[in-house]
Amino acid sequence: MRTLGLDVGERRVGIAISDPTGILARPLQTLVRGSREDDFAAITAIVAEHDVGLVVVGQPLSQDGTEGLQARRIARYALALAARLSVPVVSWDERFTTVAAEGILRQTRKKKDRRRARAKGEVDAIAAAVILQSYLDSS
Repeated sequence: MRTLGLDVGERRVGIAISDPTGILARPLQTLVRGSREDDFAAITAIVAEHDVGLVVVGQPLSQDGTEGLQARRIARYALALAARLSVPVVSWDERFTTVAAEGILRQTRKKKDRRRARAKGEVDAIAAAVILQSYLDSS
């Protein structure tokens, strides 16, 4: 079974998926946020389509590891998502994943392609892959 990684932002949800062996993560897509109901319906469909057995939600902790306002919002989002899905949902520390995603973008894309990727939200999917890879590597 595969594992899904989510980087939940204010406007988008970056989505990444593992390979069937649970070793490698890759960006899958970016979801433009709507209502929670719309978000959860889209995520539920992805879980079913890709035979996902676990969902990892990035938890935006402060640099010192404490939970701020955004972390509490995402925790509530993850709890509501868990109530909707038939697979477990876990939270995972996402500190510095956007920085890592930007670094990956700089290394793999030309300047104008990076701008286009940011505009399309690809950074969010790359950040989700970084979160998911961190989780997979810890297992």
